[in-house]
Amino acid sequence: MGVLVLIALLQGTQRFSQLRRKIGGINERMLAQTLQWLEADAMVHRRSFNTVPPHVEYTLTPLGAEAAEKVRDLVDWLETHMPAIAQAAQAVDGVEKAT
Repeated sequence: MGVLVLIALLQGTQRFSQLRRKIGGINERMLAQTLQWLEADAMVHRRSFNTVPPHVEYTLTPLGAEAAEKVRDLVDWLETHMPAIAQAAQAVDGVEKAT
């Protein structure tokens, strides 16, 4: 989940609900826990506003932005090379079944 949060925050500061919608398929508890871990690891900065209802924003720290860029590059590479990876996996499966 952390990777998805990092990539989502590459687009800039976001509120909890924005992140939840953007990532999709994640429950509130898991997202909150992931954000806490990323904050503890100095990847994400949490800014809380004293308003009613509560308003909290999340932003990548410089360290988090660097990590997010690296992860995004890996995801882009995987998407580009997925057909070749799948083809190689099928070839290995075929060899294993033949033996």
